Amino acid sequence: MTLKLYILDDDEQYAALLTEVASNIGWDVTAEKNPVSFLQSNILPASVLVLDLNMPEMDGIEVIRALAEKKINLLLILVSGFDARVLHSAQQLAEAHHFKVLASLTKPMSIKEFAKTLNSIKPQSEQIQKLSLTENMASAAGLEQAIHQHQLVLHYQPQINMKKEDLHGVEALVRWQSPEHGLIYPNQFIGLAEESGLIEPLTEEVIRLAVEQSRHWQADGININISINVSAENITSLSLPEQLKELTDKHEIEPNKITLEITENAVMGDLTSSLDVLNRLRMKGFALSIDDFGTGYSSLSHLYKMPFTELKIDQSFIMQMLEDSEAMVIVKICIMLGQMLGMKLVAEGVETRDVWKELQTLGCDIAQGYLIAKPMPADTLIQWINKRE
Repeated sequence: MTLKLYILDDDEQYAALLTEVASNIGWDVTAEKNPVSFLQSNILPASVLVLDLNMPEMDGIEVIRALAEKKINLLLILVSGFDARVLHSAQQLAEAHHFKVLASLTKPMSIKEFAKTLNSIKPQSEQIQKLSLTENMASAAGLEQAIHQHQLVLHYQPQINMKKEDLHGVEALVRWQSPEHGLIYPNQFIGLAEESGLIEPLTEEVIRLAVEQSRHWQADGININISINVSAENITSLSLPEQLKELTDKHEIEPNKITLEITENAVMGDLTSSLDVLNRLRMKGFALSIDDFGTGYSSLSHLYKMPFTELKIDQSFIMQMLEDSEAMVIVKICIMLGQMLGMKLVAEGVETRDVWKELQTLGCDIAQGYLIAKPMPADTLIQWINKRE
């Protein structure tokens, strides 16, 4: 697969040099010095864009905004001669617009560094471009049919207690087992579900599958806690606590075996309804986790008001904490905050032993990530558990 690379930089000589380097290592490169012309061109989705933040007519921040408005999905390499904090903040902005930032480089950068960056991101880019080829497979009608015909399946990612190093529980992650296209991952249909009003029935199907799986495990003498992602639509549904309790009663599952994960932004809408639903869920015995913590727009007062039992630190901070001092500060603050509020602390995105050791030192309770295991089907999970014992 030939990978497409765009270079947007008003310095023609510099852009020409980067073009030569990228072409020599196998990239299909298009260089452009005018942001307006670039935005009006036929941009291939899921390509990589090397974006200079400091351009006179239209700066890189404006380009990011324009790409987001046009819904052009690109992978970004941000380049800037500004100080590191501006570059870091620009990365946060891009990620808030749902762009994947592959690297942030400070000018002037060496040609060797640029080539090394391109080689290091090539596997990621190839995988994302392959996934993008199937993005149009999903339609609202197809997804609705998939929900009704029970084509959704769950994979489970283990969560490990960092003190005892034993299994704490699993997170249930939805997949779409399409008869036509095979296994489709959530990044290819969750957005569609939210836009088409299908996120609530989708979440209800996920909850049903998870509770039924919990019953099967319990019947086999296997005691596993399950975390389930819940949408904003669900937590403002006043009937959710009773519906969920009826479901767990039907399958004879203790509510404290179920943790509902809710993102920060999900609870920022109808605060009154959220407080109503979340408090009644806690009163019925369910655990509540605030997910992707640090990436949303909540305030400490909201965190104080909500009856959460668990705080889940977003993987974007965990994966960068050893290289990025600001990410490390955020991780430390999250852990301190959770400890002071009496909440369990979960780190997602743990991929190296060094990160694991640092989190242990900081007092994190639970780890989840590829260092431990990737998400897997229920039968594979049992095999994985048996091998660990």
